[in-house]
Amino acid sequence: MDLGLSNRVALISGAAGGIGLATAHLLAGEGVKLVLTDMDPDKLKKAASDLQGEPLLIAADMTDQGEVDGLVRQAEAHFGQVDIVVHTAGVTGAKGDPLELADADYQEAWDTDFFSAVRIARAAIPAMRKRGWGRLVCITSENAVQPYWEEAVYNVAKAALAAFIKNLSYKEAAHGVLCNTVSPAFIETGMTDGMMKKRAEEKGVSFDEAVKSFLEEERPGIVQQRRGQPEEVAAAIALLVSERASFINGSNLRVDGGSVQSVQN
Repeated sequence: MDLGLSNRVALISGAAGGIGLATAHLLAGEGVKLVLTDMDPDKLKKAASDLQGEPLLIAADMTDQGEVDGLVRQAEAHFGQVDIVVHTAGVTGAKGDPLELADADYQEAWDTDFFSAVRIARAAIPAMRKRGWGRLVCITSENAVQPYWEEAVYNVAKAALAAFIKNLSYKEAAHGVLCNTVSPAFIETGMTDGMMKKRAEEKGVSFDEAVKSFLEEERPGIVQQRRGQPEEVAAAIALLVSERASFINGSNLRVDGGSVQSVQN
């Protein structure tokens, strides 16, 4: 199926690995011109070494509006425009009793998981409006609707992100700019690797045993009994940024293997 994306320009944050990198590979195969950003320039360069085409690589701190503005300006100067933004950058943040976590713990997640999306939207959407076409997809999480008690800082930031994108979608669609979210759950990335390594150490078991017990005890809705793959999330993102998704706006697409055990988003 032709997604109608050839020669579009996509800016992907968190592109040095995981969902961001998988999305870059998929979109490159569709003929999309890529602008990739992450914090670590060396890691970003290594990750992009086998990508099709000639992606523009820019290291940027998404918690700094000035750097985000500069990122978009460089992308527009290089390719002429930015049609698509895929915002995957984020952190799990501190974990523990919600009342014992420090203000700084909440602030870190707020700046990185929520406010960075506000910043990239501010920087990129005005030019999309003028051209009458654009796509913004942000990665939220199952935690936005199915929060886990020890992950309060992440839950709050991701729930706010989901609400922000829904808010944004109402007026931007009138200008041809469609805004949506994708909610993954337990995807095989560095983030969940870290979670499972910690679990394995705490329980005195192997990594694979930690994954197995986590699925059984903490994520019973994932009846496939495995972690999702970044490529499976990337496929959903590619649909949402394409011409084929021209009537999908303000939606949240779950790629969670059934982890969220409810009918409503």
